[in-house]
Amino acid sequence: MKNIKLTNQWNPKEYNKHTAFVSQLALPVVALLDPQEGERIHDAGCGDGTLAVEIEKYGAKVVGVDMSGEMIEACKAKGIEAYVGSVTALPNENEFDAVFSNATLHWVKDAKSAVENISNTLKCGGRFVAEFGGMGNIHHVVVAIQKVFDNHPEFGAFENPWYFPTPKEYQALLESVGFEVKYIELIPRPTPMDDIVHWLDIFANGITEHLSKKQFEVFKCECRDILVETIYSAEEGWILDYVRLRVEAVKIG
Repeated sequence: MKNIKLTNQWNPKEYNKHTAFVSQLALPVVALLDPQEGERIHDAGCGDGTLAVEIEKYGAKVVGVDMSGEMIEACKAKGIEAYVGSVTALPNENEFDAVFSNATLHWVKDAKSAVENISNTLKCGGRFVAEFGGMGNIHHVVVAIQKVFDNHPEFGAFENPWYFPTPKEYQALLESVGFEVKYIELIPRPTPMDDIVHWLDIFANGITEHLSKKQFEVFKCECRDILVETIYSAEEGWILDYVRLRVEAVKIG
């Protein structure tokens, strides 16, 4: 089995050009966080800092962490304190009033370590507010990727990098490390995309990094051919089958 990289190489400009909706649609999660003046808030998977800037408008102090050095540089350029690091290895203990995370935790297959570290970095009574892919997220995309890999044994095995839990599953995980879950819900969110090929360029590069440039083009074209039958229409264009899991929990243990 080949080694799986812990992170993709993110290009902030390309990410914002084609997937600005990731931050724009997360503003209700910032509202759920309800940042207070003077609070210290950890943004786990801060990306380019767009949402950290929104949180600091409330008077809170944000410290961001992200696996992408490129994104961290973009975050710092916005005036946010930020560091390269993993949500499974947060360095601070009992320090933060809240941990916020958007569109990140579905990339963390070791979900138990992630929630343990999130709990560890929070003060007792601290809040954890997050939104990420839940059960059923990008179902048609995953099916298409699997079909293309099955049709091309020379590509090797498709090693799915995503974790899309059910609310019941994730609630049990949070409670096992000392959280009380205040709210948890799956939210279907059909999301327009300019072209599925751009989505694959950004989000599938970790899956396909071992492919040659020619093989990657074949991969994208064949995925597109499959997906045009399921998530495309002449009237609406490309609509990604996003399903988000939104959660609010409090550290009690």
